Amino acid sequence: MALILNIETATKNCSVSIANNGKTIALKELNDGNYSHAEKLHEFIKQVVDEAGIKLSDLKAVAVSKGPGSYTGLRIGVSAAKGLCFALDIPLIAISTLQSLARSISISEGLVIPLLDARRMEVYSSVFDSMNNEIRDVKAEIIDENSFQNFLKEQQAHLVGDGVEKCKEIIKHKNAVFVDGKFPSSNEMSFLSFGKFKKNDIEDVAYFEPFYLKDFVAIKSKK
Repeated sequence: MALILNIETATKNCSVSIANNGKTIALKELNDGNYSHAEKLHEFIKQVVDEAGIKLSDLKAVAVSKGPGSYTGLRIGVSAAKGLCFALDIPLIAISTLQSLARSISISEGLVIPLLDARRMEVYSSVFDSMNNEIRDVKAEIIDENSFQNFLKEQQAHLVGDGVEKCKEIIKHKNAVFVDGKFPSSNEMSFLSFGKFKKNDIEDVAYFEPFYLKDFVAIKSKK
């Protein structure tokens, strides 16, 4: 029995789950339009532990959403995860925020393009196939009418996440399917964190840092 605590705080969705062998057995999350992680995260951890009927000492690992996403949100989640790993002497697992977001929908063919709102017309994005394999690396990019055209010209692509709204106004390709109301969730982390746990794909708790993409600075040409 591999009990893993999953923590997702990269966006406005504060989400915590307990998974047993990759299946969520307790889930608590709140997306009220605010960044309430500082107030809610530790409360949610206690609630899912109680709901699962376990003790913190029963955990085999803690998984945390590593980003990209909100700087403050990621710091809060990673700090909590590290603290638990140190206290319980268990491994830390890092999960790509965009990969877990891509798993929020299920498709039989085509692509999934998870999008996280950055600022102005920018998004953090990646591209996955229908089997959740990443086929394009994470990028921070400015959305325009040509965004993702090389993927859209070949097949249907489902755009998902809180960056969808700004894309709807600009991307008009017939193969673009916009999926509303999806945020990264610790529920989708359950399968991914168990996979990494089985492979012993873990982080150095002392030195692990979130994946911010904060070095990206773009200025759109005025020409």
